[in-house]
Amino acid sequence: MTIKVRGYAAQQAKATLGPYSFERREPSDHDIVIDIGYCGICHTDIHQVGDEWGGSKFPMVPGHEITGTVLQVGPKVTRYKAGDRVGVGCFVNSCRKCGPCSKNLEQYCTEGMVTTYNGTEKDGTPTQGGYSNKIVVDENYVLSIPDNLPLDKAAPLLCAGITLYSPLVHWKAGPGKKVAIIGLGGIGHMGVKLAHALGAEVTVLSHSLKKQEDGKKLGADHFYATSDPATFEKLKGYFDLMINTVSAELDWNKYLDLLALDGAMVVVGIPEKEIPIGSYPLVAGRRSLAGSLIGGIKETQEMLNFCSKHNIASEIEVIPIQKVNEAYKRILASDVRYRFVIDIKSLEQN
Repeated sequence: MTIKVRGYAAQQAKATLGPYSFERREPSDHDIVIDIGYCGICHTDIHQVGDEWGGSKFPMVPGHEITGTVLQVGPKVTRYKAGDRVGVGCFVNSCRKCGPCSKNLEQYCTEGMVTTYNGTEKDGTPTQGGYSNKIVVDENYVLSIPDNLPLDKAAPLLCAGITLYSPLVHWKAGPGKKVAIIGLGGIGHMGVKLAHALGAEVTVLSHSLKKQEDGKKLGADHFYATSDPATFEKLKGYFDLMINTVSAELDWNKYLDLLALDGAMVVVGIPEKEIPIGSYPLVAGRRSLAGSLIGGIKETQEMLNFCSKHNIASEIEVIPIQKVNEAYKRILASDVRYRFVIDIKSLEQN
């Protein structure tokens, strides 16, 4: 028997989200049924609902920062039991046999990861996300949430947290390394917390100084306004690693000049238009321009355990699902410190 589910969906591109009833598959041998408690709102949700990247499918139930408890398990599930605290991030399946999958890098699956929503399951059915009260996921794509992490504050870790943790670890942020986080928003604030906990010297590069106090509280050692031309003169050749969390169009060439010899700028935000890059800023300092996409299941679990050890969680504002459309507008106006999380139990008020 299929599982009846209630949620919020967009019926077409750029539509407001509203109540939506649908069905999930009956759990198979290795599936887990999760009673969703919270779901973070990611800027990706807004892009997908607006069909800004193309290929959006409707009706769409967004949400890929999911936390809750196990309600039911399939007969061959070994990793989880009813009542366990769990999470689901940006994908729910992959081919499991390509090179990246064999290295626990399922997000780079050569056949394409199956995204938590706006994707297609192996049986051809569309995936629907966490703005809903239940989800059915293969146990191999479910994360364990440590007991000391609140489920609401842990939800954004499953996208925002791993999006920053993965490049910080891959490019070896730590003691003696000078790390810059470009943009102090929903994912940027996690970069500051994580880089600080890894032992790096952390600098925030933000358009203005209005979030300077927040940045210092989150763990930043320095804070500079990129609207001030003096910033780019003072910091030339300074950073070993820069992580660009901004989706807005920036002159990446100016930022590349801030890298030290062999430094790297890693892009995790996706601008709508292509950014022109000159070769000189790269060759002048043997610098690298790279990208990074979330993280695999193994690394995401490592990130959650790291956050548990260092008492790191997202700075959030919890809202009822009835305010999701208002939250979208506030995100676009940069009016949130720093991540919205939906209390899914508010669905019962409909």
